[in-house]
Amino acid sequence: MLKLGILLLVALVLSVYGFWMYVYFFSIGYGFSIAGIGIALLAMFYDHLSVSTMVMCVLFIVYGLRLGGYLLLREIKSTAYKTLLKTESRAKVAVGAKFAIWISCALLYMCECAPVLFRMETGKADDVFAVVGIIFMAVGILMEFFADIQKTKAKKVNPKRFVSTGLYRLVRCPNYFGEILLWTGVLISGLNVYHTVLQWVVALLGYIGILYVMFSGTRRLELRQDKNYGEDPEYQEYIKKTPILLPFIPLYSVKKHKWLVA
Repeated sequence: MLKLGILLLVALVLSVYGFWMYVYFFSIGYGFSIAGIGIALLAMFYDHLSVSTMVMCVLFIVYGLRLGGYLLLREIKSTAYKTLLKTESRAKVAVGAKFAIWISCALLYMCECAPVLFRMETGKADDVFAVVGIIFMAVGILMEFFADIQKTKAKKVNPKRFVSTGLYRLVRCPNYFGEILLWTGVLISGLNVYHTVLQWVVALLGYIGILYVMFSGTRRLELRQDKNYGEDPEYQEYIKKTPILLPFIPLYSVKKHKWLVA
């Protein structure tokens, strides 16, 4: 419990600037919190790391710094993104609500990363669960990385057109799918080290929580794209043929599911 508390504290500290703009709790604060948790795990278990746990922590750090840095740089450089951020952050959020969001987000980040902590605590040697988990994590991170690059390049060519090239041919939200792959890998990595009900509850809460966030983000993005490109026949053809989040699964829309609110 003490070590879980440390991870929670790290997430709270590294997402605190959400009080300035509440969306930072689950954007820039998210990335830097995951990176910070990776660093904290390495520091806590530096004297008995296995190869797999060290790799997973490094992946947390790489993922978190890339995401936080990318979002921060995009906000600084992109006028369009600044406008969008201001629009989506226009609603006033009470201080009490901000505290609730802050704590909820930090708890989610702690739970997401907890499977790696549980593996470290048991001293479990490298095994198939760890290897499969690392593969899922790495593929997810790479998918998010290349999706961002492909979108940036496509928008430079035609800023007013939706993106349908590269990974966007496979699925309309490759970033979110990559995120799901990443945390599926983390969950898998701990399947043979969850020995208590608490560990199962924490691990599953983290995984179910991030799935909900990803589907909610997908719905929000779909509504935004429908507003921007809904009159474009090419866009209508694209969304009829390309799954929205999960490749090869014929789920093409989630906008009707109003319970997906983040």
